[in-house]
Amino acid sequence: MTKVTGTTKLLGVIGHPVEHSLSPVMHNAALAALGVDYIYLPFPIKPENLQIAIAGFAAIGVTGFSVTIPHKQAIMSLLSDITPVAQAIGAVNTVTRKNQQWVGTNTDIEGFIAPLQTTYQQDWSQKVAVILGNGGAARAVVAGCYQLGFAEIHVVGRNEPKVIEFRDSWGSSPIAEKLQVHTWPTLAKLIPQANLLVNTTPMGMYPKVDDSPLSAAEMIDLPSGAIAYDLIYIPQPTKFLQQAEKQGAIVIDGLEMLVQQGAAALKIWLQQETVPVDVMRQALRQHLGLI
Repeated sequence: MTKVTGTTKLLGVIGHPVEHSLSPVMHNAALAALGVDYIYLPFPIKPENLQIAIAGFAAIGVTGFSVTIPHKQAIMSLLSDITPVAQAIGAVNTVTRKNQQWVGTNTDIEGFIAPLQTTYQQDWSQKVAVILGNGGAARAVVAGCYQLGFAEIHVVGRNEPKVIEFRDSWGSSPIAEKLQVHTWPTLAKLIPQANLLVNTTPMGMYPKVDDSPLSAAEMIDLPSGAIAYDLIYIPQPTKFLQQAEKQGAIVIDGLEMLVQQGAAALKIWLQQETVPVDVMRQALRQHLGLI
């Protein structure tokens, strides 16, 4: 454990609630391995206290912080600068202090695409991505699929007004040219075409471990060799991934995205090119009882 002194620099995560966050586990493991004088803390902040909390962070010299639900959009109006990638997604998950100002970015894209750029790297330019859900996480996945060069990006949601709002929110962005949005009944036609099927919904998350966004009958048309990617990391594997594996799909769970987006944030805060990603992954797996 890092020894906390009067010179220890502060990092952390803001959210409400935030007690369940695994970010302190992986970040403090990495900071200890690097031997740097930092500590990473969870800060439970209610929405109505966000503005005063951020002012307080500036007053006490916080170096940077992660942002989780429900602050990813609300934080944007309190920042001096927002990177183009965070603007494109419409959400910030990483904030850093630069020249006495708060700068926001989003490392979720980097986290999402990391395994698709390394372990499962292929030519995506002729491939089709099908994304389940149309919330904030889906925005990062859409932007990630665009960055990887997918030929078609399909988003499927259950609530028609929200699906339309999601489509319109991309405006005249180049991403909009590759993006098609649908309501749930269209899914049956899309699954047989999917090279990448991503669950961004909370269905199947602990404690509702027997839930899946898809029925077994819907999943049966997923092509063998397709990649099924669930952003959920507890339980492992989710019902969604168990169903996909039965169809011969390659499966990726959300733990790697969590690790990789955290590593990308740590590089920004510490201003260094490399951080101990293996240490972060190992700390999480140990904490979750996976090793």
